[in-house]
Amino acid sequence: MAEFNHRKKKVCMMCAGKTVDYKDPETLRRYTNEKGKIVPRRVTGNCALHQRYIAKQVKRARAIALMPYSK
Repeated sequence: MAEFNHRKKKVCMMCAGKTVDYKDPETLRRYTNEKGKIVPRRVTGNCALHQRYIAKQVKRARAIALMPYSK
């Protein structure tokens, strides 16, 4: 009998009630890696809708120089 290693499903933080805005780069840094790339949703645990929203917010923050494009 094989044992299965079930992982706990990650919960989308945005669906849980947390808000993300382009004016808060400290929160957005959680969704970028050390090179400045946007982390994929399989890593962050966001749903597809909110991952697209976060990507848009990161790009807005980069455009007005609140976040760097690269490190």
